[in-house]
Amino acid sequence: MLNTASPQIETSGAQSWQIQRRIHSLIDNYLADEKLRDRLQDLPLQFSNPQPRPWKPIDWQAINRNQIIGINPEVFLSILIGAMDTEAPIRAYTQTSRQYLEKLHPHMARFVGGTVSEGGELQEIGLWEKEERQHTPALMKVYTQLTGEKITPKHRIVRGYIPTDDPQEDLYRHGLHRVATEYGATCLYLWLMAHTTDALQDVLEELAKDEINHMTKFWGFGVWAFPDTGLIRVGKTLIKTRSQTYQRNNLIRTLRRMMATLNWNAWTFTNKATLLYTFTHTMHRLWTWHNSLTPEYLNNLLETR
Repeated sequence: MLNTASPQIETSGAQSWQIQRRIHSLIDNYLADEKLRDRLQDLPLQFSNPQPRPWKPIDWQAINRNQIIGINPEVFLSILIGAMDTEAPIRAYTQTSRQYLEKLHPHMARFVGGTVSEGGELQEIGLWEKEERQHTPALMKVYTQLTGEKITPKHRIVRGYIPTDDPQEDLYRHGLHRVATEYGATCLYLWLMAHTTDALQDVLEELAKDEINHMTKFWGFGVWAFPDTGLIRVGKTLIKTRSQTYQRNNLIRTLRRMMATLNWNAWTFTNKATLLYTFTHTMHRLWTWHNSLTPEYLNNLLETR
C-alpha cells in the first residue's frame, strides 16, 4: 500500500554525487546533438510512412524495489502514480493538438492526431498517440510489480480546443505548451533513470526515448513554423494567460499542478536539487542543438511537407 507520509530518506553525500554524475551522463548520452538531429530528420519520413518506434524487450517480472536508488520507494511510487495519471488522457491531448494544426499544417496534424471523418469520428490514430499510449499501461505494470497491487489511473479532464480568430497565434501558444510538457516529461524520466537500475531502468529508458523523440520533433517543427520567434516572446507566451476573463493555461499554473501531482512536498532536498539540475543541464544541451537549426536546414527538411 502506498504511504506518502513515510519518513524521508536523505541520500548520503557520496550517493548524491553519484546520482548527479549519472544524470549528467544520461543527458549527454540521450540528448547528444547527433541523436537529436536524427530524431528531427525522422519527422518527414513519419509524415509519409508512419511507423511506431519499437521498444526493446523488457523483463517485467524482474522489476523489484531493490532497483530503486537514492529515493524513498514510497515517494518513487507516488511519482509513478502522478506520471501515469498525467499520461493517461493521451487521446484528448492528441485530438486537441490535431485541431490546432489541421488547417495550417495537415501533415503534422496527422502525425499527432491521425485523421477524422467529416462527422468527427477518428479514422486513423496518429503516430504520436500510438507511441504515447504505451506509457500508462507500462507505468501501471511497473507499479503492480513493485507493490503487488493493481491500480487504475485517475480520470483527468484536459483543456480542449479553444480557437480564436488568430489560428497562427493559437497554434504558437498551444505548441509552446506542448513542447514544454514534453520537455518536462523528458527531464522526469531521465531523472528517474538515474535513480533506477536493471529492468526498472529499462522501462524508464523507453519512456524517456519516446519523450525525447516527440519533444525534438515538436521543437524543430515549431522553430521552422515560427522562424520569427525569440526568447522574449516565448517567455511572455508561456507565463501569461490569454485574457482577464479566461484563465488559459500558463507555465506557472502547469508547474504547480505537476509538482502536486508528483508529490513534490514529500521529496528530499537532494531529490529536488537533482531534478532542478536535470532541467538545467537538459536545457543547456537542447539550446546548443537549437542553435544549429538554421532556416536553410529546416526549410530543406520540412518546407515541402
